[in-house]
Amino acid sequence: MLSSADLVESCIGRILAVDCAVNAMAARDFDRARAAAAEADRATMRGDALGPLHGLPLGVKDLDDVAGLRTTYGSPLFADHVPSQDQGIVGSCRAAGAIVLGKTNTPEWGAGANTRNAVFGATGNPFDPMRSAAGSSGGSAVALATGMTPIATGSDMGGSLRNPAAFCGIVGFRPSPGLVPSEKRPLGWNPLSVLGPMARTVPDLCLLLSAMASGDTRDPLAAAGARIAAAPDRVDLASLRVALTPNFGFAPTERHIADVFAEKTDLFRHLFARAEDASPDCAGTDRVFEVLRAAGALASHHDRVRDTPDQVGPNVHRDVAAGLQLSALDVMQASADQTAIYRRWQAFFELYDVILSPAVTISPRPWSELFPAAIDGRPTRTYFHWLALAYAVTVVGHPAVSLPVGRDRHGMPFGLQIVGRRGGDAQVLAVAAALERA
Repeated sequence: MLSSADLVESCIGRILAVDCAVNAMAARDFDRARAAAAEADRATMRGDALGPLHGLPLGVKDLDDVAGLRTTYGSPLFADHVPSQDQGIVGSCRAAGAIVLGKTNTPEWGAGANTRNAVFGATGNPFDPMRSAAGSSGGSAVALATGMTPIATGSDMGGSLRNPAAFCGIVGFRPSPGLVPSEKRPLGWNPLSVLGPMARTVPDLCLLLSAMASGDTRDPLAAAGARIAAAPDRVDLASLRVALTPNFGFAPTERHIADVFAEKTDLFRHLFARAEDASPDCAGTDRVFEVLRAAGALASHHDRVRDTPDQVGPNVHRDVAAGLQLSALDVMQASADQTAIYRRWQAFFELYDVILSPAVTISPRPWSELFPAAIDGRPTRTYFHWLALAYAVTVVGHPAVSLPVGRDRHGMPFGLQIVGRRGGDAQVLAVAAALERA
């Protein structure tokens, strides 16, 4: 039997061997991890009741507070910050037996989908360290892909879990708002940003999710008694009505990515009862996401940009500047349009059980490129426009997972996005597990 001490030591060895090439681990907590592993092994020998994550090493995104461990949020303003207590999800994972190995790198305040910041520098893709790992959970994705840790935390607004998962060949799940609570979100009633699990396989991801999910009432969206099974359900793929779309009718998907998506799905679309090219009507999604995202950034970062502008990076400056241009009418109109889009999605899901799409619009580019200014020669609307396949789902609050399905024509990982109906977290993960086995 593999001991927790052996597993932790193996992960530490892996970090020491490969992190110099990819820069995924922002802070390390090896001494406490070794002590916790030794205690976990003693608990096993005593026959104590053990949690679902007992003795498993965990990477924690550097947006999540860990007591006694440097936590910077990727910001020079917090370069030496050491929290005095764990964030809720970290405490939940520890209570389930997880052992924190360290913090994983993230863009400043999670703004942007290229994991680089002024505190720790850039995180490289495990398949080509000069290319982007995406973001904002890029450090977690790379740590998983390179074997530094078996499970890791992430978060997702415009695909911050799903995009790195797709770029790095691992699994990332955006749960329904409220399933994984966060007591730190400044706009507690806003469902755009969620916390979620990342892992190398769907069963590992479900195990972590079972520990993260709770009814923590400090989050106003948390569902009382929220729980999810520690293993994926079984599903008969032959019973499912599936819609396939390369772009949701509006996302600037590279032709190369659309072609690879068609090639991949042609290999398994026969597994379903019905698989058709179709998409919900997403008209207006770009503007809705741009407005609501900017309003949230204004609430979160206005004072920092005003008081310490030289200590704030370009993405956060852009976000706050966009927020300052908004009127109350703009925000209310975006909220009304969001509701209309949501209702169109519900009508669509009367006809289909699952939507499949690429997880991200492009193949990984050099991390030195802050964001894609153009896709297939066409300028992007914003620095996050290339995330449109992900934020199409964010806007309506449906659960979605990025599942690795081989590589694209450039030899980089290709992620399949599986989107379920409202509240259909268990079904999305069941479909992902079934496709992973297929």
